Amino acid sequence: MTKNHAPLSVPLSRRSFLKSTAALAGGGSVLATIFGTQAAAPKGALMAYVGTFSSPLPIIRPGQVDLPPGNGRGIHLFEVNRSTGALSPCGIFEQPTSPNCLVFNSAGTRLYSTNETEKQGENDAGSISAFAVNGADGQLTLLNTVSSGGAGPTYLSIHPSGKFLLVANYFGGSVAVIPILPDGKLGPASDVKKDVGTVGPKKATNAPPGSFAISGHDVTHAHMIAPDPSGRFAISSDLGLDQILVWKFDANTGVLSPNDPPSIALPPGDGARHFSFHSNGRWFYSLQEEGSTIVLFDYDANKGHLTQRQTISSLPPGFAGSSFSSEIMVSPDGKFLYAANRLHDGIAFFSISNTGTLTFVGEEWTRGDYPRSFNFDPSGNFLYSCNQRGDNVTAFRINRKTGALAFTGHYTPVGNPSFIAFLDLKTFSTK
Repeated sequence: MTKNHAPLSVPLSRRSFLKSTAALAGGGSVLATIFGTQAAAPKGALMAYVGTFSSPLPIIRPGQVDLPPGNGRGIHLFEVNRSTGALSPCGIFEQPTSPNCLVFNSAGTRLYSTNETEKQGENDAGSISAFAVNGADGQLTLLNTVSSGGAGPTYLSIHPSGKFLLVANYFGGSVAVIPILPDGKLGPASDVKKDVGTVGPKKATNAPPGSFAISGHDVTHAHMIAPDPSGRFAISSDLGLDQILVWKFDANTGVLSPNDPPSIALPPGDGARHFSFHSNGRWFYSLQEEGSTIVLFDYDANKGHLTQRQTISSLPPGFAGSSFSSEIMVSPDGKFLYAANRLHDGIAFFSISNTGTLTFVGEEWTRGDYPRSFNFDPSGNFLYSCNQRGDNVTAFRINRKTGALAFTGHYTPVGNPSFIAFLDLKTFSTK
């Protein structure tokens, strides 16, 4: 991995905890110049939607490490060139509430976003927004916004039934279930569960040599929640507790109840962050933010049980210093696993054996600063990195045989990108 840029400055706050009530401050003409002319997407286009940190009034919390004030403008829309991977801007849904995570319903007719804000009305909670998607050009119309059930929602997923959203509230240390109404709007939470337990130490057990990667070991911090492939269970991670929690999910009432056992402990201080299921539903990979490790678990879908089998670093051999691992995904073909490492600013890739174990293959520099997340396009031929502090999204072509990433040369300017999701408008012609 080759990297030619100035040394990174020491980060100041773990997450710019963003206020949603203020309107986006000036600079519209400057931003319009940066983004250029934004033509509407043609019929049948492949669309990319980029969620950003967009609040102009961040709150700096002592002991947190993250980003400067939000430079995004809301949800940024792009047409994807299916051959080259290039992104062409075709609209922005102005949203100064930091829509930092996005998910579509299975039909692609509705988009849902977390808003990592401090307050929703008079409640100390963030919010979730529902949007209708125009099948002709991919543009968005806001349907409604509801409380997320806790402060700082940072992740959401959709239940296989299509009737519920699952939300992780980072600063609230809670997970919530949000009903999806028949028209696609959102109802009030059907359940909110507060994570409870002993917070782990600030120093990660598996930290790289010389690491000063101290993140969220002050209180509980729910970081991700997603259903298992069957929808019978929901799995969440709590960075502060160093735990993966397993919940039984009642698809009739939208209520979570602890599984038996209710949680799996990870090494103290390592900081469970994101996870990814293999397409076979039997292998589960957990990424630890401060320990910079990937743990492979065998998953028993009948009981919702996780059994640990392998631990491997998310960083290249010999790495020393501070790094915050961020995103983890299994490739659509199930042959490789990818993991992003912030500060190191690389995406590592691992081969997956026929037993699910991982072997480090290589890595690629993201061409940006602080890759918060990445995603594959629907074809599985391209990977896009959201470089949060670099204010850009970069595109890489995937070698389907080796897993290697090759930079396409395409940089797309987006202020503080956090998440990228894709929608193929061709699917609307079959509905």
